[in-house]
Amino acid sequence: MKKIGFDNDAYLKMQSEHIKERIGKFGGKLYLEFGGKLFDDYHAMRVLPGFAADSKINMLVKIKEDVEIVIVINAGDIEKNKVRGDLGITYDMDVLRLIDAFRGYGLYVGSVVMTRFNGQESAINYQKRLEALGIKVYRHYSIPGYPSNVPLILSDDGYGKNDYIETKHSLVVVTAPGPGSGKMAVCLSQLYNEHKRGIDAGYAKFETFPIWNIPLNHPVNLAYEAATADLNDINMIDPFHLEAYGVTTVNYNRDVEVFPVLNGMFKKIYGESPYKSPTDMGVNMAGNCIIDDEAVRAASNQEIIRRYYTARCEVRKGSGTEAEIDKIKLLMEKSGIGVQDRPVVAAANTKAELTGEPAAAIELPDGQIITGKTSELLGASSAMLLNSLKVLAGLDDSVKLITPEIIEPIMHLKTERLGGNNPRLHIDEILIALTICARTDNNTRKAMDQLGKLKGCEVHSSVILSSVDENTFKKLGVNLTCEPVYQTKKLFHK
Repeated sequence: MKKIGFDNDAYLKMQSEHIKERIGKFGGKLYLEFGGKLFDDYHAMRVLPGFAADSKINMLVKIKEDVEIVIVINAGDIEKNKVRGDLGITYDMDVLRLIDAFRGYGLYVGSVVMTRFNGQESAINYQKRLEALGIKVYRHYSIPGYPSNVPLILSDDGYGKNDYIETKHSLVVVTAPGPGSGKMAVCLSQLYNEHKRGIDAGYAKFETFPIWNIPLNHPVNLAYEAATADLNDINMIDPFHLEAYGVTTVNYNRDVEVFPVLNGMFKKIYGESPYKSPTDMGVNMAGNCIIDDEAVRAASNQEIIRRYYTARCEVRKGSGTEAEIDKIKLLMEKSGIGVQDRPVVAAANTKAELTGEPAAAIELPDGQIITGKTSELLGASSAMLLNSLKVLAGLDDSVKLITPEIIEPIMHLKTERLGGNNPRLHIDEILIALTICARTDNNTRKAMDQLGKLKGCEVHSSVILSSVDENTFKKLGVNLTCEPVYQTKKLFHK
């Protein structure tokens, strides 16, 4: 069993209390820029074992009477139909998903803000669509010389030109479908316009990573760099905090680089800056809730290796860069780890070498490694899944969970009726077949009862899997890596 390294209950309590305290420091109103994922933060869950994927949203629910959500989307991203890689949907559609999700938790969504609006026709149509759904929409505009031209920014032709967002609650959470949306600019624009109206309000930032009060080269922080290798974020010591307090804290390059400009803006708006460093702006309490550093380090090192394989596969698919691979290699060297520290890699690759066909391996909760090979009826991942369920259920390897009489008609349907090229069953098809067999077979029923135990298990495939199998593993909560090679030499891969 993986060790718990993070106290989630303490985190929920401490984080909500700290945010309330920060609201009080600014006269009762706070604009909180929320970085990272509010929902389904699986990265945090992987590197901080014990962290619940919905921790941040549940923390807001604890103080929901004080919370209002403002969702930000870059008008340029609407224009070019920018897609969220993890969900496969466009940013404009994700805004609708986020609104539904927030409302599902009983949180109030006040409005949507389109940033960098320059009259894009698609953005105008999107605004009409949202307003038809009863959602308030505001427009914020591009400012020449942003963020360095402070005199222009803090004028009627800068932030003063933006729509003033009408808010009702003391905590305004500013979030977005992804990076580059302009969340910070929206917060600062509101501070400027609130000040013009004689309203006291403050700004703070909630970024889970990097964690400011653990070492710079702690694997948790290195894992964050690995996760953002495509953005080229770099963790660094906060020089402003070190100078002001003599205390070493960790931040990342973008916040450190922009802080002098932000500080100048704060001074212009308030008369003096409430912060002496980028670290001061943050409210993240995650570092205070790590209860087993060894467990957290081990989990984060595994995440770095997983990110390395993901980067290599993305390059093979034509959507990544060698620079990302090189950066993650350096992070692995810093942490003193390599692919040999991921046991399922050697197990899957060795099985593939012995059989001459694709293979897969899974590490079960007790540390036992189970493999699967390619056969006439099953792909390697499907075979591995069945083998692991049998082990977890205490069944002999000779037990047939799905008989050929069930598998063969499905294969025939796929190739003869639906025009498929691969007759072997994908994982989702295997699960459907298992569900049917479990109605009449006690062994299959026992195996199906073990599915929940796969969550958090490590899996490696000797080839890049189909998107169907990747998505099914994701739904099962399995941490998957693949070798950056395809099973066939075809140029087109689904």
